[in-house]
Amino acid sequence: MLVNALSVDVEEYYHAAIFRTGARDWITRHVESRVERSVDRLLALLREHRTHATFFILGEVAAAHPAVVHAIVKERHEVACHGDRHEDVSRQTRPEFRADISRAKARLEDLVGESVIGYRAPNFSIGRAQSWAYEILVEEGFRYDSSLYPILHDRYGQPGAPRFPYEIWRNGSHRLVEFPISTARLLGVNFPIGGGGYFRLLPFGLVRLGIQRVNAREQQPVMFYLHPWELDPELPRPPMAWHHRFRLYVGLEKEAVKIARLLARFPFGTARDVLRLGGRGEPTTRDGARSGLDTSG
Repeated sequence: MLVNALSVDVEEYYHAAIFRTGARDWITRHVESRVERSVDRLLALLREHRTHATFFILGEVAAAHPAVVHAIVKERHEVACHGDRHEDVSRQTRPEFRADISRAKARLEDLVGESVIGYRAPNFSIGRAQSWAYEILVEEGFRYDSSLYPILHDRYGQPGAPRFPYEIWRNGSHRLVEFPISTARLLGVNFPIGGGGYFRLLPFGLVRLGIQRVNAREQQPVMFYLHPWELDPELPRPPMAWHHRFRLYVGLEKEAVKIARLLARFPFGTARDVLRLGGRGEPTTRDGARSGLDTSG
């Protein structure tokens, strides 16, 4: 049976792209953090369903809330890196990007006590113009990335990119595996079934059918993601344009129930385990030929 990857982007709700940097800084100083309560709620849900996940944690969140990281590790989930300050890679220079991920990785590894090998860019912001980032990730000790979303979107996405785990960068024995957010093919286009706002918006049955199709017909694991704040229907609601409000708050009141149904229906695990990166062996998925990974070394 295929096991899918469940991932969590650990950040505050105001790290969402709709909040400009200035507004985000103001909220940080004046609004109470909600990350601890939302992560606790999610951990309880995962415990109930005996499911492990990969938590992509912001460095600044880890520094401000080390108890959150310790709680995640205590439940035997994987800790991965989401950058340090939730700055889009597309807005950073190469030295800035290296400094950001190096600082975040060090913060996380100091708390976890083991190597952090997974990375996800804020807002899926590694595009074709930022392909230089993959080499830097490998140089900084990362073994897989999950920053690619093969859909058409107004802020991110590469609809023509591979849909399943594959080797995105290699230099000799050094390689980086990409595990894209999942899509299902529908009427010739990539349909988003991998979580986030789409999961809150779409009927559960539609996402369920998409995951079933990827698992059964294409024999591939799904990468699904969510944010802890999506399980917090009592989020503060500062003034904002109606379309921003819709994107941020749609479906929050039903999210916990939908996630519970998802966990009851499909087997999930960490990205590290799905990609079989637990030991010192070369990166591979459960079937290198199907995923496009070269596992021959």
